Amino acid sequence: MYDAGPSAVDAVRALKELARERPDELELFEGFTDAELDGWAVAVPEEVRGVLREIGGLETEDHEYRFGPRGREVFADGCWTLGETDFGEGSLIVGVGATGWGPVVAVNPWGPDPDVTVEASDFTTWLAGFAERLADGVADRPRGTFSVPATSTVALAEADEAGEAGIGVDRELAALVGRGDPLTDLVDLHGLPGYPCSVDWEPYFSTFHNTADTGSSEVQFEIVGEGRALLLRSVVSGDFLGRAVRRHRVPADAARRAVAELRELADSCPDFVVLEAGCADSDMDGWSVPVPEDVRTVFREIGGVAIAGLPALRPLPGAPEHAVDPELHRMLGGDGSYWPLARIAYGRSHALAQIRIDPATGRWGYVVSVPGDGESLRTYPELALLAESLPDLLLTFARLARRAAAGPDFAARMARDTRWLFPNTGEPWPRPAPVGEWVGSADPLLAAATELPDGTHAADLRAVPIPSDLCFYRAAGWPHAARLERLHFAAAGRLAAAVPVPVPVPAPEPVHVPVVG
Repeated sequence: MYDAGPSAVDAVRALKELARERPDELELFEGFTDAELDGWAVAVPEEVRGVLREIGGLETEDHEYRFGPRGREVFADGCWTLGETDFGEGSLIVGVGATGWGPVVAVNPWGPDPDVTVEASDFTTWLAGFAERLADGVADRPRGTFSVPATSTVALAEADEAGEAGIGVDRELAALVGRGDPLTDLVDLHGLPGYPCSVDWEPYFSTFHNTADTGSSEVQFEIVGEGRALLLRSVVSGDFLGRAVRRHRVPADAARRAVAELRELADSCPDFVVLEAGCADSDMDGWSVPVPEDVRTVFREIGGVAIAGLPALRPLPGAPEHAVDPELHRMLGGDGSYWPLARIAYGRSHALAQIRIDPATGRWGYVVSVPGDGESLRTYPELALLAESLPDLLLTFARLARRAAAGPDFAARMARDTRWLFPNTGEPWPRPAPVGEWVGSADPLLAAATELPDGTHAADLRAVPIPSDLCFYRAAGWPHAARLERLHFAAAGRLAAAVPVPVPVPAPEPVHVPVVG
């Protein structure tokens, strides 16, 4: 295969000769006029025009590639899809930057062995390589001779934010990913060791352990920065998460930042953001649970947050909308195990947003949303993970409010961007596992979970996206007729478990011993 540098003329000549020699094996499609090329939504550099004037695509017994938009197809996401690979399971794409077309990347995210391979540095190099393989009778796509890893976009963004440039952080790449996304990885397409180059990557969803619902997960791919990088985003829909994510880091001073950012928003957007007065330390000292310093930092300044489009956060004790019936209170863990924040309405249903508290240490941890109807929770046990802490949730609200304030219809934008506040509204599903799977684990948190009753399913929430939906009843091992006895949260919510009502063991049938006599 060509490594670099074949001209458009070389590639076209080779393909036309093959088409004449083997008309039954290769068909070339009609090329485009300059007027057609000028009307495309992307620039077509002269070297690429040299191909497209002569050839508009090609078809063999195994492949069909189209070199430009036909019918309703359009250029999108920084690339053009040349054609399908592996019988429609994957796509062959080419970057369409202003300075050139390239690189050419095959993306096949499905099956037990996902494959992403950068086949060539540019379009004409790929085309010449294709002609060479065809001439040699090789029908298969090239497999990676070299390899590079994909990088978490969150890790890249936060390394740059922390000022770590100069020790491996590429500012150009960091600028392409912005804040980063826990379900999106980046492939640096510059400086590859050679071609074809495979990428060490896999999607964040898994089709193993049975499909949770519809099995409609997908991978969205985009070439950015004029061919500089490939973004691979896992859209987890209908399947369980398959691997851990890199979350956004919660700053050490998150409580102070949250207070400052919300105050700034209340001053600049008084019609949309309203804060209620906080409370004194003496008040918090009298509460039924210990209040750690980071939570006090918030409550001293802010006793409630009302943001247009969101349910009101009322963290101080006594809010009537936080009341729950005794049975739901028991299923949630009882006094000292959770702290109500807000009532989340969704149609005719509602959920209770709450901070999970570790009764043993008094630590305030993860923020979750749990259905507020006891019978619904008993039948369909589920919850949504909203934040790592109260300050983390407030920082998220502040970030979304700043974005909404920059455009029209603030309240509608906030409501649309926070649908994840209610459980099972479209976020990724961590896989609930039978706790017996963790017997012998070296992780103390997982090992301790194995002491929960038989039938308990649990999920480690330390390395899942935020937000996530944890639907215990979708686990393959959760019996259809099972009912929830209680939810169990370990380490202030880092692990969540559903303990089912024990199934009664039928009494043995009496044995009738015949009387002989």
